[in-house]
Amino acid sequence: MSINTERDVEANLQIGPTDHGMVRLFIEAGSVEIPMDFDPEEAEEIAEEIRAAAAAARGQKKR
Repeated sequence: MSINTERDVEANLQIGPTDHGMVRLFIEAGSVEIPMDFDPEEAEEIAEEIRAAAAAARGQKKR
């Protein structure tokens, strides 16, 4: 499997600050819950990667 492999799975994503000064990505899919905590700098790096991926995806749609 890879990032390009399609799957028929529904998931819920929540993003927010924790009371410990971290940024939490919380993923819930069925009975699975995955909390992922990042310090603010790491969260900003992830946000930049998401923006870059969105820009690349836009570029591929034009083809």
